[in-house]
This record gives sequence, structure tokens and C-alpha cells, in this order.
Amino acid sequence: DEVVNEPGANHPDLDDKTRSLAILAVLVGCQGLDAFDMMLPVAYETGLSSIAIKEMVYQATAYCGFGKTLPFLKKLNNFLGAANVHLPLEPQGTITPETRAKAGEDKQIEIFGEGMRGFAQSGPEETRHINKWLAGNCFGDYYTRKALDLRERELITFSAIVALGGCEAQVRAHVNGNVAVGAVKQNLVDALEVG
Repeated sequence: DEVVNEPGANHPDLDDKTRSLAILAVLVGCQGLDAFDMMLPVAYETGLSSIAIKEMVYQATAYCGFGKTLPFLKKLNNFLGAANVHLPLEPQGTITPETRAKAGEDKQIEIFGEGMRGFAQSGPEETRHINKWLAGNCFGDYYTRKALDLRERELITFSAIVALGGCEAQVRAHVNGNVAVGAVKQNLVDALEVG
């Protein structure tokens, strides 16, 4: 409560639901499974939906890796089961295997600008497939899903990769991405403070 209620702290656009989303993403990024478990009921009390929380974990997978996010998905499913939430949740996907690459590139362009057009086919031949994965998976598979808007998705990405550590280039890129979707510097400072 000290961080949230600090006199003079400026949290103008970080409502309780958004704050919970940022905290959960940080906990996935730093591998704080026990704290994640403690935070789930709090996040629910703020009005964060089951689908939104699950989408946060899914999206973090693209940045943190499946091995690091699987325990969080299991913990969340156990929590939802104990809360009598029927699983599986309503599907949120909007793409097909055939449309994911183009849809991902479109999201990259929407967030980061025209410089992303053709990015998936750029770079040295031996690592070009990584750019393809970035467009298809990080943006096509996740950023196109329902339940969260681009601003929420960029905040999740920023929060998770900051918590991972050692991702300074990616953090800089996603600071710019957050600004492009309407965040201001203070929103990101607020997310770091509460995370």
C-alpha cells in the first residue's frame, strides 16, 4: 500500500485493474510465482477478468518463454478452478495459421510505424527466421487477440521484459511502442513503481 498511496506519487491513468495487470506481468517476468499466487485474488477484486489475466500470461510467453510461463498458467488454472470458473475460457484468437504473419506485421506497423513493413524478411539470412517469428508469434499470435487492447498489451510486454532484466534494447523499443499507443512517460514510471 505504501507505493500506491505515496503522497505526491502521480498515478493518473493507472487504475486498479491496469495496476494489477502490470504487477502480474512483472511477476511473470521476474518468476515470482508465489507472489503471483498471492496477487491473483487481489487482481480479481479490482475487476480484472479471468480472460484478461490469462491473456497476460499467454502474451508473456512470447517474451519470457514457454518454460517460464507454464507454471504461471498452471497456477492461474488452479486458481480459476477453485473459483468455479469454467475452463476452457472463451477463445480470443482472431487469426489463422495462414493470416498470422500478415496480421502480425500489420500490428507491428500500427505500433512502430512503416519501418516495420517487410521486417520479417529482413536481416542476415542465418537469423532472418527470428524476425519472422517476431512478426508471426509475438504480434500475430498475441497482439491480434481479443480481450486486451494495444495499450494494455504494450504495458504487459514492457512490464514483463523489464522484470526479465538484460533486455535493454527491447525495453527501449517497447517504451516507444507504449508511447505510440497512447501511454506517456508517467504511465511507464507508474507501472515500474507498482511492479
